[in-house]
Amino acid sequence: MLLCIDTGNTNTVFSVWDGARFLCTFRISTAHQTTADEYYVWFSTLMTHHKIPIEIDAAVISSTVPRVVFNLRVLCSRYFDCRPLVVGRPDCLLPVAPRVDSGTTVGPDRLVNTVAGFDLHGGDLIVVDFGTATTFDVVDTDGAYIGGAIAPGVNLSLEALHNAAAALPHVDVTMPAMAIGRNTVACMQSGIFWGYIGLVEGIVRQIRLERDRPMKVIATGGLASLFGQGFSLFESIEDDLTMHGLVLIQEHNKEQGNT
Repeated sequence: MLLCIDTGNTNTVFSVWDGARFLCTFRISTAHQTTADEYYVWFSTLMTHHKIPIEIDAAVISSTVPRVVFNLRVLCSRYFDCRPLVVGRPDCLLPVAPRVDSGTTVGPDRLVNTVAGFDLHGGDLIVVDFGTATTFDVVDTDGAYIGGAIAPGVNLSLEALHNAAAALPHVDVTMPAMAIGRNTVACMQSGIFWGYIGLVEGIVRQIRLERDRPMKVIATGGLASLFGQGFSLFESIEDDLTMHGLVLIQEHNKEQGNT
């Protein structure tokens, strides 16, 4: 079985792929102090609870937090006797290499989303990922990542607003009943929700102008469904996009004799 690990700035997700489907998905807060032994105790306890045998023989990692990769590699080596693929490292092959400025390092999550998005929807695609940051990944006709945009994430913006303005409270991210808020919470929710709707529409519109061709738009990430409800922003919302991409990258490297 294949262990797929996606580490973001906020959460780390473990999913187990049996060759046909994902058997389980577990989530833990990202912390660079977490040791390989701690990861294993947490993971094995959940696997046992769900009555899933721990028969991991391969692993693939995508991490936007470089400091956690060492302990994840130790986890795979010590407990599963395998050497994990790490997306973004030179020894991890991609189906199509990114085409960006020389010397540019592309986030592993963006590479994985590109591979998965192209497999599911083809080229001329924009992938909007609502994570700690809100990213826009542009996928060329042949599946190459060719750049995009990075904006502050929704929760990050709310946190900054609360921290910078002492009178403003923490609020939940939700679709407000009206754009004109009649109290502080409603005003903040309106500003965040409609502000991000406008942000997505504006960046997508500009990308389409620069590409001068039709571009499909899909979304992923925890808040994708919130911003997709009742609007025509996205052709599709893909909850498991990153994990699908990790499986594809593992399979590509296996086909190339690189695992």
